Order: sequence, then structure tokens, then C-alpha cells
Amino acid sequence: MQTVYFIFQQTMFFMIPLLIVALGGMFSERSGVVNIALEGIMTIGAFASILFINTFQDVMSGQGLLIIAILIAGIAGMLFSLLHAYASINMKADQVISGTALNMFAPAFAIFIARMLNGVQQIGFTNTFLIRKVPLLGDIPVIGNLLFQNTYITTYLGILILVVSSIVLYKTRFGLRLRSCGEHPQAADSLGINVYRVRYSGVMISGILGGIGGLVFVVPTSTNFNATVAGYGFLALAVLIFGQWKPTRILYAALFFGFMKTIAASYSGIPLLNDLGIPNTLYKMTPYIATLVVLAFTSKKSQAPKASGIPYDKGMR
Repeated sequence: MQTVYFIFQQTMFFMIPLLIVALGGMFSERSGVVNIALEGIMTIGAFASILFINTFQDVMSGQGLLIIAILIAGIAGMLFSLLHAYASINMKADQVISGTALNMFAPAFAIFIARMLNGVQQIGFTNTFLIRKVPLLGDIPVIGNLLFQNTYITTYLGILILVVSSIVLYKTRFGLRLRSCGEHPQAADSLGINVYRVRYSGVMISGILGGIGGLVFVVPTSTNFNATVAGYGFLALAVLIFGQWKPTRILYAALFFGFMKTIAASYSGIPLLNDLGIPNTLYKMTPYIATLVVLAFTSKKSQAPKASGIPYDKGMR
């Protein structure tokens, strides 16, 4: 059972950032803006928050420091996403090119600022955020071992974001307007909905969640930030497509890819896999091979929002 607990906990570490970032991409694309810049947004969010942790970890520690860092990551991601929103919505630029440009800019910016401040591009931090056991809940048989031991508050944050996203998307006026702008913005505009404002909101939410996802990825898996999130933004896009732009399906997709990532990163801790003698490079390829296979079989059935990626011109009907 210890191996099962280990695999599940490791899967959660990799799944939660994928879930959060993919949900962010969902809000953007549901509004009609393709957000290829998730990788760059994650990088900026992780950079700003890890830099904050590095600066203040001598006077603060634990969950309070992590919560403030989460807020900073969200704000940084939101501000960075505004560049994509302005280019895509106001300038009507090609959204894929805009996102690609931001993905190229983000790591270069992080490296430049880190070297200017610290002399090296790596930003280290001390991990004081692991929760060994949640009081009372950690003592529950099986469930306690799975969810309430050796965990982070970011796990519960990811679940909360999933629930809130589902409610906002399907049970609120804003969610209805968001979906209408992604499906038929002309019809939404004819009913008095400000398409530009709704699309800005979608991209900004995407930025907030993408920035938080960057921090959530780094904290459980490393003790330093090296201006990269290891392609997780692109993997989150695969989760978004595989999840058909729907919160519940995105959860299942994130769980699948999180498990694949666990095999790649933690195979040595799984006796069955470690004893097979397979080269570690093959294990590291597992998530990306799975991505290609899954997308090859599901892409034909993908039903993206009809107006996603199409700039909206209020003067055109």
C-alpha cells in the first residue's frame, strides 16, 4: 500500500498544476481567445512568486508565506496576460503568434532579472510548505494517507478552483456571457454584451490561474527556479483539448497526464518499474508520447468554441 500512496501523492503533485493551468486556458478559449502563452504565463508567475519567497524566507515561512506567494503569482500572471489580451483583442493580432512571442519573452526576462539581482539565473528557496499530516483528517484510514498526508495546500486550492470554475462557467450570468462570446460573439453583441470586456476577463482569469499554476508546479517538485516550467504550459494545452474545454473532463485528463508524468519523474521509487531495467530516457519520454497518442485519437472529435482564435470586429456582422 505504501507504493500506492506514493504514486497517488506524486500524481497529485503533477496533476494539480496541470488542472489549474488548463482551467485557466479554458476560460480564455471559452471567451474566444486562444491562449498559447500559458507556458510563458506560468514562467512569469513562478518567477515573481519564487523571487518573493527567496527574498522573505528568512523572516517568514510555512503556509503564510506560500499563500502570499500564490497571490503574487496570480497577479504577475494576470498582468503578463494583459499583453496577450491587448494584442489579440485590441490589435486583432494572430493569437498563436502573440502567445508564441510571450512564451519566448518570459524565460529571457526571468533570466535577465534573476542575473541582474542575484548574479545567477537560478533562484533557490527553502521548502517549508509540506504538510506532513493534516490534524484529524490525516488519521482517516486510506483517505487520510492519500489526501491528507505529505501534501500541500495547493492540492486543496486546485480542487477548490475546479469547483468554482464549474459553478462560474455553468451557473452564473458571467459564465453564460463568456460561452456566448466564444461561440457567437456577434449574437452576444446584439444582446448588449461587451465582447471585448468579456474576452479581457477570460484572458485575465487565464493569466491568474496560469501564474498560480507556475508556482504550484515548482514548489512540490524542486527547491529552485531556473526560468523554466519544463513544457508544462504546452502539456496543459493538451489537457485542455483532451478535456474538451469542460471542467470535469479536464480533471480526468489532468489526472491521466499527471500519472504519466509521475512515471517519468518517479519511476525509481516504484519497485515494479525500477526492476524492469528500462533506460530512464524512455520513462522521461512517457508524458509526451502519451500526449501525441491521445491527441492523435481525439483531435478529430474535438469541439473547440466556434469563435476561438477569431478576432472580433464590432463593425463586422
